[in-house]
Amino acid sequence: MAYFDNAATTYPKPDCVYDFMDSFYRSSGANAGRGNYKLAQSAGALIGDTRKKIQELLHCQAKQVVFEPTATIALNIIIQGIIEKGAVNIYISPFEHNAVTRTLHHFEEQGKIKVTQLTVSKDMVYDLEKIRYQFDTVKPDFVIVSHASNVFGLIAPVEDIFALAKKYEAITLVDMAQTAGLVDLNVGLTTIDFAVFAGHKTLYGPTGISGFVMNPSVKFPAVIFGGTGYESANQDMPEDLPQKYEMGTLNIAGIAGLNAALGWSAQVTIDAIREKEAENRKKLIDLLSRYSYIKIIGNYDSCNYVGIVSCIIEEISSDSAGPVFDRCGIAVRTGLQCAPLAHQFMGTFPAGTIRFSVSYFTTDKDFAELEEALDYIDSEL
Repeated sequence: MAYFDNAATTYPKPDCVYDFMDSFYRSSGANAGRGNYKLAQSAGALIGDTRKKIQELLHCQAKQVVFEPTATIALNIIIQGIIEKGAVNIYISPFEHNAVTRTLHHFEEQGKIKVTQLTVSKDMVYDLEKIRYQFDTVKPDFVIVSHASNVFGLIAPVEDIFALAKKYEAITLVDMAQTAGLVDLNVGLTTIDFAVFAGHKTLYGPTGISGFVMNPSVKFPAVIFGGTGYESANQDMPEDLPQKYEMGTLNIAGIAGLNAALGWSAQVTIDAIREKEAENRKKLIDLLSRYSYIKIIGNYDSCNYVGIVSCIIEEISSDSAGPVFDRCGIAVRTGLQCAPLAHQFMGTFPAGTIRFSVSYFTTDKDFAELEEALDYIDSEL
């Protein structure tokens, strides 16, 4: 199987991830924060070290790292909390994932908020002057931007957008599910209040461990409640961070895998990982471009991208193409990729696209197998 679905989850992982998850969980598989014995202390030390590694990677030592099972839960906790805090006018990019848009839709249907899309040109350039006019017209309370589109791979200029948003005292959130560990962003900037990461994607960790980085001065209420192993007599969630937002038992095996992945990333370096993925994306573009029956969507020389490429085959619907590629031994993602607004923006709604996504570990053998599959499809059309 040639794997071209890395935007869903990177595969394979570095060998150290598999090895350390197994060895740590066999030797130190106790819960953290629930006892003073050595096994619990070992788990707590691992969690603390992993928080530190996230802070180092994202350049945000002064900010708090909060672990959650998924990026979707992390986004929900932040968005619902900020809305409960009083945010009404919320701006998003046209490329947000359903983890953002469905959450906002729920509150917009109740009449609690107003959601507006930031202005982006048809050639996928964020128009900062028009965005400034939007903010002048309706002052933003909360601005949410996906750092890179999970459909087209477009990288957003979040530093510029958030610098502008802060002039209007807006709270800011960047969704780094497709970029943490791949695109170097200074999350320590005062213009960035929240950054969400997905451990199983470009951080090369396992599934089941994600989270967010937050400016501790931005206070917002808890929206999920439960045990923390801390202040158990208090029926309110503790105000201390990260306990206020880390309820229940953390995925310690997953954190072990993420810890190993972060160690691997530090050795390889984020720049080398980005360079390798960019090389693989270019190979993918060059290969797809050789076939007249394939139309690549949303690829402009003036824009920056991660290793995601979406395309359509005129003669085959995207959903029908998925089984064809599967029979050829190629793993791809088809349809709307949980981001219908992105497809509406690019004119590929409701059919969606065929999404190919590469990683640091995509090999020449993978490309050779994809070429063989594309030749077969060409011969059958």
